[in-house]
Amino acid sequence: MDKKFQISAQKMREQHMSQTSIAQFEKLYEAWRNQEANAWIRETDVEPLTNVPSFHDVYQTIDHDKAVGAFSRTAFLKLNGGLGTSMGLDKAKSLLPVRRHKAKNMRFLDVILGQVLTTRERLSVPLPLTFMNSFRTSEDTMAAIRRNRKFRQSDVPLEIIQHQEPKIDLSTGLPVEFPSKPGLEWCPPGHGDIYSTIYESGLLDVLQQLGFKYLFISNSDNLGARPSRTLAQYFENTGAPFMVEVAQRTYADRKGGHFVRDKATGRLILREMTQVDPKDDSAAQDIERHPYFNTNSIWVRIDALKAKLDEYEGLLPLPVIRNYKTVDPTDSTSPKVVQLETAMGAAIGLFEGAICVKVDRMRFLPVKTTDDLFIMRSDRFHLTDSYELEDGNYIFPAISLDPRYYKNVNDFDERFPYSLPSLAAANSVTIQGDWTFGRDVVFYGDAVLEDTGRPSYVPNGEFVGPQGIEPDEWI
Repeated sequence: MDKKFQISAQKMREQHMSQTSIAQFEKLYEAWRNQEANAWIRETDVEPLTNVPSFHDVYQTIDHDKAVGAFSRTAFLKLNGGLGTSMGLDKAKSLLPVRRHKAKNMRFLDVILGQVLTTRERLSVPLPLTFMNSFRTSEDTMAAIRRNRKFRQSDVPLEIIQHQEPKIDLSTGLPVEFPSKPGLEWCPPGHGDIYSTIYESGLLDVLQQLGFKYLFISNSDNLGARPSRTLAQYFENTGAPFMVEVAQRTYADRKGGHFVRDKATGRLILREMTQVDPKDDSAAQDIERHPYFNTNSIWVRIDALKAKLDEYEGLLPLPVIRNYKTVDPTDSTSPKVVQLETAMGAAIGLFEGAICVKVDRMRFLPVKTTDDLFIMRSDRFHLTDSYELEDGNYIFPAISLDPRYYKNVNDFDERFPYSLPSLAAANSVTIQGDWTFGRDVVFYGDAVLEDTGRPSYVPNGEFVGPQGIEPDEWI
């Protein structure tokens, strides 16, 4: 064992972390020290993924009465370890209000629970729900679930706890020390940690004993990833062990992870842009050559996943992602660190016969920034009584909010004290500077507000377009 890693291992033992979590971190650490994470997935070694069947094609082939049977054997798992630090949050992102519905503020968590409850009632299926929480999100999330008087579940665990690992000081290779905020010395190992967490929790054994065969895994900040009996039945029909939902890439998605086929093995693999040789950047970002991106919504057969986890003793050999940050993300002068992570979708390369299915944007509605939150809270969406977010075409305006004044949720909320402006007629919105908005403001076209150099205000009922606030007088 690397002498420097021994110090990390001891720090993890002192925090009563499991041997599985320590062994997993050792694999990531060794890969980082040996620069294995730099292994490129070269364009010459892969083939583009093309001709993926779409949800619409699949829908026509499904016996929807029979599909309830496949769905009754499906369990739901939500990744819920994120704090939303990129938006200035210090609690689970899933506890952030995202919509109002019937005069009530609905958080991500409320919408997720509503989707599960209405599906259970409408289709008479058990649909157990489990959250993978982190050490930072568990307490608040579970308290919020307990306060929901309608949601009940006893046979299947409501949560499994994601592992944590030390952030590594880039200058020394040792676990970083940050006495003023010791909690910032730790981080989650990325969403690829879900597999070792599942293995250690015994969740798959519980599900199998209760007769479940399939597991649908998605992010809690993607409210489009709702239960689907169509996809459950399609997955069962294919006999595939592993299926990932992909969506059509646009120019805005060109730098995201995408799937390719390894020429040597014939298997699908996930290629993140950090794994692309700079010489291949142009080809990798060509959205016609590589037309699909990873939505991080995964369907897996429980028996196939259990067998694969047993084969590797819970530690799947996934590529290492190096995430360079400062120990305090809000302080650029704090020590530089590396967080060693893995991606959940990368497991596709371990399963012979794994497949992808193309879904519409209505199943991919992530919120990573306040720009995304702006769209989600706007009049572009309607939250139905089945807790589905509906929009006319799911082609959204490009939003660019000045990060100095809108990046953090508290600052964002202060500048929209009444309601968000209408986006129904907007092609894009660019706000530069410190603007606060009155009631019933409407954006249209390519709306722009320039920085005036001082705090500014858009009065009630104004229209904002390419020339800024429209003048009141006729010309």
